[in-house]
Amino acid sequence: MKNFEVPVIYRSPLISAIKRKRKEEDRMKKDFKPTLLDFGPLRIYLARHFGFCYGVENAIEIAFRTIEENPGKRIFLLSEMIHNPQVNAGLQAHGVKFLQDTYGNQLIPFDEIREDDIVLIPAFGTTVAIEQMLKEKGIAVEAYNTTCPFVEKVWNRSSAIARKNYTIVIHGKPNHEETRATFSRAAQNAPAVVVRDMKQAISLAKYMKGEKDVADFYAEFKGQYSDGFDAGNDLERIGVVNQTTMLAVDTQAIADFLKQTLIEKYQLTDATIDLHIADTRDTLCYATNDNQAAVTGMLETNADLAIVVGGYNSSNTSHLVELCEEKLPTYFIDSDEKILSAKNLLHFDLHKKNEVLTSGYLPDKQPLNILITSGASCPDALVEGVVARLATFFEVQKSMAEMLDDLSRS
Repeated sequence: MKNFEVPVIYRSPLISAIKRKRKEEDRMKKDFKPTLLDFGPLRIYLARHFGFCYGVENAIEIAFRTIEENPGKRIFLLSEMIHNPQVNAGLQAHGVKFLQDTYGNQLIPFDEIREDDIVLIPAFGTTVAIEQMLKEKGIAVEAYNTTCPFVEKVWNRSSAIARKNYTIVIHGKPNHEETRATFSRAAQNAPAVVVRDMKQAISLAKYMKGEKDVADFYAEFKGQYSDGFDAGNDLERIGVVNQTTMLAVDTQAIADFLKQTLIEKYQLTDATIDLHIADTRDTLCYATNDNQAAVTGMLETNADLAIVVGGYNSSNTSHLVELCEEKLPTYFIDSDEKILSAKNLLHFDLHKKNEVLTSGYLPDKQPLNILITSGASCPDALVEGVVARLATFFEVQKSMAEMLDDLSRS
């Protein structure tokens, strides 16, 4: 896989060495056991896979190269490059201005964009309408497009099944930039509808089976279906794709459930199933799959708590938090600065959607076992910072520098 030029401030020598060693030992990525950093009284278990993915590194490289190669030019981003506050702040510090927030609300009017400006398309991609508008302004969209290849893969899959007259069902968060972009692409060629979760999938199935009045569909799924969507006819033939950062088990469960709904309604057999259900296969990206599988493997370790590092609006990171919460006390933080002391921690509550202060988050025991992972948009340097901060609360038997020396010699 290609190596990207990413600013050194986002890198961690220790974690890079760990990842390099694990890759050499497990090139087929079949071993999902975590990596142990044994400090003596503190034992940190790092997930097998975490941190920057291909799409994120590609986007960051393009963005910073664009800044370097275009001194004096106005550079804009359609929205956040990725869902990480440190990376976005770094871009803004270099003069990049955001045109929209993460929900599509306008921060700078598009009318202010000039033909000689640079507009970066973020890793999530953008809608057909916005892309066309930029082209009409004379903006060189293709030259500064950082859309993740795995997002584009979903768009291609959607187009392929649309050509076969299937309706596109997208499992995703309706307001997420990537879902908005995927929905826009799908709706160009076929009827499309977004389902947020299994609860909405169950409701959609009731319209499919005629158990709910189709007139109610339009209010229940407001803002989640394409123009001209006919709930009475457009749910007879479907193909399921997804926002690439959703939980794999959730997407599969939704796809299987909707498939079974149509099998029962039309009494489908292996010979007739493709009359109503497209073979879309899973469209999650490799990093989402790897990171989720690594968390599952990490959770087999006997531990006292888990810490997940990443942006609070990061979809893929939030799903790692959900997985950890099923087994352990879990704390979602966006940097080591949220570790206020050995007693107090400021962390994000996914359910209340706000930061909360927790006292006594570290159990009074030794050795203390902590699981750590991060999202695909989180720099390794932030994870190293969290490890280093935790280590200051203990009389460690080995420093991080010594651990790096050991890895370098092995």
